[in-house]
Parts: sequence; structure tokens; C-alpha cells
Amino acid sequence: MSHCYAFNGDADGLCALQQLRLAGAPPGQLVTGVKRDIALLDRVVAAAGDHCTVLDVSLDVNRAGLLALLEAGVEIRYFDHHFTGEIPKHPGLEAHLDLSPQVCTSLLVDRFLEGRQRAWAIVGAFGDSLTDEARALTAGAGLTADAAERLRQLGVAVNYNAYGETLADLHVPPAELAEEMIRWTDPLDFAESSAVCRRLAEGFRADMELARQLAPARRTKGAVFFTLPDAAWARRASGTLANDLAKAHAGSAVAIVSPKSGGGYLVSVRVPRESAISAEAFCRTFPTGGGRRTAAGINHLPGEDLQKFADAFEAQFRVD
Repeated sequence: MSHCYAFNGDADGLCALQQLRLAGAPPGQLVTGVKRDIALLDRVVAAAGDHCTVLDVSLDVNRAGLLALLEAGVEIRYFDHHFTGEIPKHPGLEAHLDLSPQVCTSLLVDRFLEGRQRAWAIVGAFGDSLTDEARALTAGAGLTADAAERLRQLGVAVNYNAYGETLADLHVPPAELAEEMIRWTDPLDFAESSAVCRRLAEGFRADMELARQLAPARRTKGAVFFTLPDAAWARRASGTLANDLAKAHAGSAVAIVSPKSGGGYLVSVRVPRESAISAEAFCRTFPTGGGRRTAAGINHLPGEDLQKFADAFEAQFRVD
């Protein structure tokens, strides 16, 4: 009997995995990638009697791989907060799925573990932009304001690291980062003493200095549209920049479009929580689009569809 962990390479996926491993989950194969690499179950090699834990990737996207593994006799434990579609009814599937905008996968694992590794759940929540929920947990845990801020900075840096078109774009590949993280039971110690963590923080700061020089390509009331240059730093910066720009343009929807090296674009969309229109629903009107209500994206937007997307984004979110 073997174990496998298929997880998103962002802060939420990594911190969900970290909680489970620190709580005693057995060693196993790690299957992951850049943040947008979410069709992970097609890459899992397992047989009857094996176990696979899935973290922070859409069940709907992984449906074919999930069903194949279940039919092969693999036991699946699935934690996620993204669009599911119809959830298979199978005795081999243990589903922990919640699409509420107030949860992320790290918080679902925290719920499952009854708070036994809560500090890492807080890092994951901060990284997934659930700032209010993360701060509520820091207050409940009795953490100082300084400790809470360091956990926030760590979550942002770990989450930032997952953005890129390929693993070569990233400062640290997620599987390597997971193996570094497991050495640290306390995320504050990890942030203070890990050389790998310092590499993340320094790379993040350097890229954000470049990102701050950007100006909107299109802007109307309620909808702000940015295009990034064709550069590795820009591909890394796209997701975190989307979160930062959503805060800077509070009350407006924000779209960021990044050129892909093989042609076409990668798209990130953020909308306010009170928006009547879901970012996930809007992005799913384009092939390869998906995500969640307030934060979504399109993995590949053909170059000829850029104008169509920009017009649709502005028409959908413009406030008259």
C-alpha cells in the first residue's frame, strides 16, 4: 500500500499538505506543479489498496482522473473549495468539499484536524487572500500583532511563488518547497531561519518593485484591465498582483492578462465579494476558465480572443 498527495503548488495547497503531514499523515509521492497546473489526477500512478489525498484542485477538472482511480480501487480523500460539478457517489471517495467564499482548503484541513496545526492553516488562509478569516484565527490563537503580520507575509510569499507558466519561472518548485517546509513545525521559525524562505521573500520583493510601475491598459468605472509584459517576473507576479490591485481598486473588478511563451495569454480576475457577478462564472464562459467566486482565471486565452475578453470583461463589470 502506497500513498500519494496531489496538491496545488500555491500557499493553500502547500499549507493544507503541511498540516496533514505534521499531524502524522504517512510519507508519499508528491504530485504538483505551478498554480494553474490543476489537472493533477491524470498523473497519479496508483493501484488497488493505495491511498491518494487531493488538495486544492477542482474536482470537476479532475473528474476523469478521479473516476479512473476510484474504479481501480484507490482510496481518495479530497479537500477542496473550487467548483465541483456533480460529486461522484463512490465508497472509495471521502469528500471534504465546501464552496463557501469564506473557506479555503487550508481551513477545511484545519476543520478536519480540529485546529491541531492551526498556525499553518493561518498561513494558507492569508496566502489565499482570506485576510479576515486568517486574522480571526490569529486572534483566537492569541498571537501578537507582530506574529500575525509575519504569518501574513509568509503566506503571501509562498502563494506568490506558485505563479508562473512553467516550473522554470518559479523561484522554488512546489515539491521542493514542500520538502523544505516539512522540516519546520512552526511557520514563524520557517520564516525566520529557512534559506529557502528568504529566497522566496527576496524574489517576491524584487518582482513587486517592477510590478508597481504598471498602469492600467483600460479602465472604466467598476472594471480595471491590466496587461503584463512577456517576462518571467511578470508571469510570477500575475496572481499576487491581481490580489494587490483588487485591494487598490476596491469596489472594482480587476483583470490581469499575461502573455504566454507559446502564444496566447494567462488571465487572472478578481471581483469584490459583494459583486453580483461571480469571477468563476465569468471565466468559465471561456474555455479553460475556472476558479472561485471572487478569484478566478483562464489558463489559456488565444491571442485572437484578447479583444473579445477585454470587451466582455468591461461589459460585464462596468458600473453605469
